[in-house]
Order: sequence, then C-alpha cells, then structure tokens
Amino acid sequence: MGAPEAPPSSPARPQPGHPVIKERFPDTKALIFDCDGTLVDSLSLYAVAWPAGLRSTGHAMEASWYLERGGFSGDMLMDAFEREVGQTLDRAKVMEAVWAAYSAGIDSLAEITAVTAIARAFHGRLPMAVASSGPSDFVRLSLKARGLDVLFDAIVTVEDVAAAKPAPDLFLEAARRLGVPPRDCLVFEDSIQGLQAAAAAGCNAIDVRELMEEAA
Repeated sequence: MGAPEAPPSSPARPQPGHPVIKERFPDTKALIFDCDGTLVDSLSLYAVAWPAGLRSTGHAMEASWYLERGGFSGDMLMDAFEREVGQTLDRAKVMEAVWAAYSAGIDSLAEITAVTAIARAFHGRLPMAVASSGPSDFVRLSLKARGLDVLFDAIVTVEDVAAAKPAPDLFLEAARRLGVPPRDCLVFEDSIQGLQAAAAAGCNAIDVRELMEEAA
C-alpha cells in the first residue's frame, strides 16, 4: 500500500486591490485615510452641528458657509468666523455645543463605501492609518459608529501635531507611526487642503471624489 496522497494545496489567497492602486501606485507599502468626507459622509452632520455651536454664543452660521470651508480644522474655522463677526468667541463653549449636536446625530452617519471597501480589503495586509484635522473625540466617534476604528493601526488627529492640513504634519506623523517612509504611503483625501498636505509630506495621493464618481 503506497503512501497516502497529500491533500491538495489550498489555492493562494488572492491579493485585494483597486485598479487605481495597482496601475498608478503598485509599490505602495501603507495606506493613510482622511476621515471626514473620505471614510464617512460627515459634512452634512457638521453642517448642522457647527451652526448649533455658534448659536450657543448668539451668532448665526449658515450651513452653506460651513460647507464652503469643509476641509478646515476647527481652529481654522473659528479663526475665519471670528474674523467675519469681528469678535473673539468662547471656543470651549462653541465646541461643547458642536459636540452635543454631532453626537446626537451620529446614528445617521453613513460611510463612504467606495473608500471603506478599500480599507476593509487591505485590513491586515498593509499598515493603515487615519490622519484627520478633526478633534480626536469626533474622529474616533465617527469611526466607531461605522465599525471602522478596528481597521487601523494608528489614528492621528489635530491634537497630535503642531499644524493641521495643508501642513504635512498629520501625514508625516501617520507615516512615522506606521514605520513606513512617506514616499511609500498612499493617501486618500477629499479636500484641496488634504491633497496639498499629502504632496507636502511627499506621499502619493488619490482624490476620493474620483472613486465616488466611478462608483456612482
């Protein structure tokens, strides 16, 4: 009686990918994602929360005014609004009210599947980070609400760096935490400020608005 046949070998597990990554950035070693407007569709929620925050100080902010500045950090947004009204406002009071309104609407937050599908496909295969100009509490709440927080090896927010986008600090810090040179990182961004920051950091970048158009 001969030796038992060896069981058939399992087929190699196919490597996930996206045509844009394979064709344009085949040497990518890590992925870095913006949060708001990239992983989650939070801009409409912020467009309600920020006016609510300003009402706490007796001022009105139109949702359209916010949306025109959707890529701004909180401090940049407050700087612009204070210049417009000619007053220095109680920022702690504003942010407390913004947080209350944002967290109250968090169940309505939707993920942007054209982007999150990529993050889920590469989870455990490439190091991945989030790099956001948003405050840590807001970013982590948003990611957790859609079960995205567990996908990432690092979450870097505006509190972790000296300057928000369009400065390169967030992406440089994310690359450092992942242990990958910035030139080998691919950034996913939806804003002009974010794309400028990625370029300044020496990272490759994809404008996720293109991915959303392809998926529409």
